Amino acid sequence: MADLLQVAIVDDEPLARARLKRLLAKAGGVNVVFECGDVDALLEEAVKTPVELVFLDIEMPGGDGFSALRRWPGSRPQIAFVTAYEEHGVKAFDSRALDYLLKPVSAARLQDTLDRANEVVAAAREKAGEISRAPQISVTIGNRRDMVAIADIDVVIARRNYLELHAGTRQYVIRRTLHDFHASLKSAEFVRLHRSIVVRRGAIRAVKPIGSGRYQLELRGGQRLQTGRNYRALVQDILT
Repeated sequence: MADLLQVAIVDDEPLARARLKRLLAKAGGVNVVFECGDVDALLEEAVKTPVELVFLDIEMPGGDGFSALRRWPGSRPQIAFVTAYEEHGVKAFDSRALDYLLKPVSAARLQDTLDRANEVVAAAREKAGEISRAPQISVTIGNRRDMVAIADIDVVIARRNYLELHAGTRQYVIRRTLHDFHASLKSAEFVRLHRSIVVRRGAIRAVKPIGSGRYQLELRGGQRLQTGRNYRALVQDILT
């Protein structure tokens, strides 16, 4: 079931839902996860049961299909509008819908939509797989353990008896020595440019000399840090 396209059908007409479901069954490669008849039911179910493609009617009691997109909780799946009205086409594509199907939907037209959806979803699954396979480190925060992708770490700063780990917009405080943490990263991408700073090379946006063999670094997150003069050779290596 994991390789099947996970879909939902939303239409206030039970007969329309049943017909589309039959067409999908004949097409194959699809798992209809749920079906419902209005926007509120869709949004409630979407929180509990994520899908990859929604076949969505537009004109329904209690709110049209476009209102579902405005209210969608979190990351939105692919949307294929299914309607009897042509006049919503421009608005549908302005909302970045995958497709716009006119009732009654033919098997050939539906297959075209499924082919497009499978192409988009396959790319998304591949990207998600790459992220999950990326090297990570475990960071314990109180009673919680988070996994942080090493490629997301921008800088690690040693304070008195703890480390500040900056990863994009997230910040962690951990109890560990900078030397041990740097060694655990096992990557030449991270360089020690001060006795209390380890920086990821890719996070550096600008380097400015400030005299006495020291430099100011500007990172992608906006942080500005000063290097130690004993680390001048490492900074110059980054600049070359």
